[in-house]
Amino acid sequence: MSGTPNTVEAVKRKIKVLQQQVDEAEERAEALQRQREQHRHRQIQQNHASLQKLEDAEKVADESERAMKVIENRALKDEEKMEVQDVLLNEASTAMRLASFSRTSCTSIFRKYDEVARKLVVMEGDLERAEERAALAEASRRRLEEQLRGFDQSLKTLQACEEKVLALDKPAGLLQ
Repeated sequence: MSGTPNTVEAVKRKIKVLQQQVDEAEERAEALQRQREQHRHRQIQQNHASLQKLEDAEKVADESERAMKVIENRALKDEEKMEVQDVLLNEASTAMRLASFSRTSCTSIFRKYDEVARKLVVMEGDLERAEERAALAEASRRRLEEQLRGFDQSLKTLQACEEKVLALDKPAGLLQ
């Protein structure tokens, strides 16, 4: 019987050591689970931030596109005004050729010609400015489209990462 208490003591020590190992393993598993949750939470936050940036970039692109349409419309109106000015100039030239060369009619024709010529110069300046605005809007639109493509790629990458994290979480959920 003296061997039995030693054996019982040895078994108790072994059970105690095994229980400590189980406790340590559970603590490590809980720590890993917390780390996984923290990582998953960071990934989700990054995804949300990226989605917000993408939405902002889409809004900017939409606004740029609207601005470009406004500028295009202005350019079209300027072109129409130029055509009208051309017609007026032709009419003035024709009127000058057909008019008698009396001093009063020539003076009136010259004044009308000068007025039409001034209007034409103003219209040409307006047209040049409209073309410059259209070119700037086009460059801005291209830049925004490139940014949008970059955000789209980032979003796809983040979504793939999120799927991987979720896939890693599923087996961990089965262990609990």
